[in-house]
Amino acid sequence: MHIELSDEQRLLQDSVRQFAEEVVRPRAKEIDESGEFPRQFFAQAGELGLAGVTVPERYGGAGMDPLSYSIVIEEISRVCASSGVILSVNNSLVCDPILKFGTEEQKEAFLEPLAAGEMLGCFALTEPEAGSDPAAIRTTAVRDGDDYILTGNKVFITSGTDADVAIVFATVDRELRHKGITAFIVPADTPGYSHGSHEYKLGVNASGTTELAFAEMRIPVSQRLGEEGAGFKVAMSALDGGRLGIASQAVGIAQGAFEEALEYSAQREQFGRPIGEFQAIQFYLADMSTEIDAARLLTWKAAWAKGSGRRFSLEAAQAKLFASEMAQRVTSKALQIHGGYGYIREYNVERYFRDARIAEIYEGTSEIQKMVISNWVLQNT
Repeated sequence: MHIELSDEQRLLQDSVRQFAEEVVRPRAKEIDESGEFPRQFFAQAGELGLAGVTVPERYGGAGMDPLSYSIVIEEISRVCASSGVILSVNNSLVCDPILKFGTEEQKEAFLEPLAAGEMLGCFALTEPEAGSDPAAIRTTAVRDGDDYILTGNKVFITSGTDADVAIVFATVDRELRHKGITAFIVPADTPGYSHGSHEYKLGVNASGTTELAFAEMRIPVSQRLGEEGAGFKVAMSALDGGRLGIASQAVGIAQGAFEEALEYSAQREQFGRPIGEFQAIQFYLADMSTEIDAARLLTWKAAWAKGSGRRFSLEAAQAKLFASEMAQRVTSKALQIHGGYGYIREYNVERYFRDARIAEIYEGTSEIQKMVISNWVLQNT
């Protein structure tokens, strides 16, 4: 693999950074405090091809490679983690599975508007009793002629308050565990579909996390995504891509916090000189820079592996594990460099510190990533 970006990728990086600075950053603090979903940002991102980065142009996307996708999520997350995860979910957990498993009719009806930013998607897998163990889901799908009747609840659904369509996972037979799971494309205006209130969280507050409820929804067989019983495969494939997105988000959060700390260390004076001249601060910055680069390279490796067309579960898990834990360490050091000022909301660094924490939890906890990695190591040595 090459670790240097192509001219096209560097141009993308520059253009997305400019978009992030001019459009996203000015409202990042405001939407974090209010929890407002940045609908205008999402629409503008769609116009630039950022809502469906790897979706072919014939389906309304930008037709780029997975590394370009990683660059997009990092650059947006560098200024606003909420906006970063909104794009990550739409790209990796909604567009990707429809592109990979959907019919041509489904791609025309759903993928094209999703990739163009005209519709927002969410991924409805997690339930109150089924988090790290998706095979334990209780949402049911009962076949009734040319329809399925879906009944159940989902929790912690990112973008769930504002999504126009959801990828919903239900079981046709709980005794079959993962072999009974089936995926469906469900518009939010389907009778029986409802969402709960906006959950105000420690961080990424504008991403609209909520509960979804399905009261005997009637879903046509034509909206089943993949074959009956193949939903677990759909979910695991999507989550590999999602972990690449969250690793990219974590790198972006850490990079943003590092830049804030670097600027502050050059401006803040103590004992008659900038604090950046003290070895303690210099060592902090050295550690932060090194860890960010290491995480970025692991993330790019996962993107390269995805682009190769082979299974990349190991690389995605390694990148997500290291990058999410790295972001915790880096944002903590960035806050420490700011001292007391880092603890007040006037400075952006406290938002980076709060936003970083979720990266170790969603799209599979750090513990789940270690299970994925260790299972692969044990089976391939």
